[in-house]
Amino acid sequence: MVKQRVAVLLGGKSGEHEVSITSARSVMSALDPARWEVLPIGIANDGQWLTPSETRSALDAGVRSFEGAGQPLLRAGEALAALSACDVAFPLIHGTNGEDGTLQGFLELAGIPYAGCGVAASAIGMDKALMKALFREAGIPVARYSVIRSWEYTLAQNDSMALIDQAIGYPCFVKPANGGSSVGVTRARSREDMPAAFEAAFAYDDKAIVEQAIVGREVECSVLGNEHPEASIVGEIVPDRDFYDYDSKYSAASTTELYIPAPIPEGAARDIQRTAIRMYQVMGCEGYARVDFFLTPADKIVANEVNTIPGFTSISMYPKLWEASGLGYTDLLSRILDLALDRHQRRAAR
Repeated sequence: MVKQRVAVLLGGKSGEHEVSITSARSVMSALDPARWEVLPIGIANDGQWLTPSETRSALDAGVRSFEGAGQPLLRAGEALAALSACDVAFPLIHGTNGEDGTLQGFLELAGIPYAGCGVAASAIGMDKALMKALFREAGIPVARYSVIRSWEYTLAQNDSMALIDQAIGYPCFVKPANGGSSVGVTRARSREDMPAAFEAAFAYDDKAIVEQAIVGREVECSVLGNEHPEASIVGEIVPDRDFYDYDSKYSAASTTELYIPAPIPEGAARDIQRTAIRMYQVMGCEGYARVDFFLTPADKIVANEVNTIPGFTSISMYPKLWEASGLGYTDLLSRILDLALDRHQRRAAR
């Protein structure tokens, strides 16, 4: 078997830079060496592109963040040449300029096959306001929410607060519309918590989502496929604090518990799997994504969001759900890359 070269793209400018590096380390160590030759290409936290050798040196040195190295994209000749010589790219850059369709659009323009969702689905998946509007239009149940822009809040703070009081209530969650890993997310228990919550959200985006706090269990389902997606078994997350925030997800001190399979009724699990595939298709997802829900005490599901580049360490929920469904981590990675190549060939044949 002739090996194919895969460019693993990692790092990036978002607040999830370190998470991306952690995911990429895990993926690179698990890719089948009989099938894939791995070429890492790092992007520093200021947007500079590193060469593969610079990236490997940084990873070998155990760095948690790429800093003070590289070239701007249009002058990063060595990195771009290496990328163009690859058979497929595996973007593992979370957040803005990695997960929001911009990197996917660049790869489309360059004619490079890449793993995961395309431009439109990635952009929608990154913008929670667009995502929730799309789901609501499709008849998929979502929590009550409002969208507040930074200038609206600055110019008419009382009007914004009145809207939240009337339409959402408390407790509620305030989130940057474009973001991930719960960065900039606050659980506001009362109106008095809102100024600090908005300050945290607007530090990452000019658009914030204010969302009803759903009383329910946090459950997730992994979806895989292009034209005919499949859903994994369902897992449950029991956070070690008020909500599943950044530290709860990634801190070594976290005592958050994962239950796979989720201890929920079979009917609810089937409903979650069906709805996960429906959400995946409504967004136009391809390749892979993780779909998150709340399950109320009455066993009714409420859609939360679709994560188009979920955490990808060997202990992350996405691969663990597939492992429990019978698809191991290494085989899962090959399947994702095969789906990328299949999609590219299908489009090239038009």
